[in-house]
Amino acid sequence: MNHEQSKRILVTGGAGFLGSHLCEQLLAAGHDVICVDNFFTGSKANVSHMLGETRFELMRHDVTFPLYVEVDQIFNLACPASPIHYQHDPVQTTKTSVHGAINVLGLARRLGARIFQASTSEVYGDPRQHPQTEDYWGHVNPIGIRSCYDEGKRCAETLFFDYHRQHRLLIKVARIFNTYGPRMHPDDGRVVSNFIVQALKGVPLTLYGDGSQTRSFCYVDDLIDGIRRFMAAPDDLTGPINLGNPVEYTMIELTEKVLELTGSKSEIRHEPLPSDDPTRRCPDITLARSALGWEPQTPLDVGLKHTIDYFDELLRRE
Repeated sequence: MNHEQSKRILVTGGAGFLGSHLCEQLLAAGHDVICVDNFFTGSKANVSHMLGETRFELMRHDVTFPLYVEVDQIFNLACPASPIHYQHDPVQTTKTSVHGAINVLGLARRLGARIFQASTSEVYGDPRQHPQTEDYWGHVNPIGIRSCYDEGKRCAETLFFDYHRQHRLLIKVARIFNTYGPRMHPDDGRVVSNFIVQALKGVPLTLYGDGSQTRSFCYVDDLIDGIRRFMAAPDDLTGPINLGNPVEYTMIELTEKVLELTGSKSEIRHEPLPSDDPTRRCPDITLARSALGWEPQTPLDVGLKHTIDYFDELLRRE
C-alpha cells in the first residue's frame, strides 16, 4: 500500500477479541494503528505479536475519559460484550457505551474523521420479528439485568446518528451478531467458548433451557471483512447494517458439533434459561449482501475447528 492510501487509524477496544483481529488486518493492509484498551476484558496477549511493528502503538486508556490523538479513522469497539463481563459492573458498562461514544464522537468531529460504531444484535432484545431487519425497533427490557449493555448500545446508536444529522459526521453503525473464533476469552460465558472449554476439560456442557433456542454464528475473519468493507463504502451508507451469519443453529445442534469435533465424552447438564435471554436471534443480511457484496464464507465446522485448536493450545499452557 502506498503512502497516499495509508491511514492512521484508532481502534478502541483494540486488544479485545474482535479488536485484535481488526488491528491485525489493518496493519497487514499497510495502515498505522493506535490500539486503545483498558484491559478489562482485552488482553495484551491478543496483540503481543504486533508490538514489534513500527506502525502499531498500544495505549492503556479508558474511553469514558477523553482521548487526544490525531487519526484519519476511528473504529469504536470498546465495551465488554459478554453477559458475565458486562453484568460484572453494569454502571460502568453503560458509561462505556454512552460516555465512550460521546468521547470518540467528539474526537471524530474535531478531526473530521470517519468513525465506525460496533453496535450489536442486542439492540433487538428478545425479538418479535424473525429474522431481524435493520428497520425493526426491537423488543428490549429497559430495566433488566442485560439492559446496561442493550440500552447502552441503543443510546450509542442515537448519539452517532444525532452527530451525523447535527454535525454532518461521517458515521458507520454495524449491528454485530454472534461472532466466534480464536482469541475469545475462555471465561466470557458465551456459548461457543463455554461449550468448547467444557468439552476439552471433559466436564459437563452447560445447556440453558431445553436447548431449542437458536443463534447464528459468524466466524471472526468473515466479520472483520464485513466491517472493513462497510468502512470503505460510500459516505451515504451510514447503516445501521446487520453483520452476521443468517444460518441458524439450535443450542442442541451446537453441543453435538462441539462434542464431535473435540472427541469429548462430556455429558450435557441442563440449567434454567437466564433472565431476558432471547429465544431466537438471526440477522437478515440483505442489505450487507446488496450494498457491500458481503456474506459469511466460513462453514461452522471449519470455524469451530480453528477455535477448538486455539482453546486446546491455551488450556495446555495453563
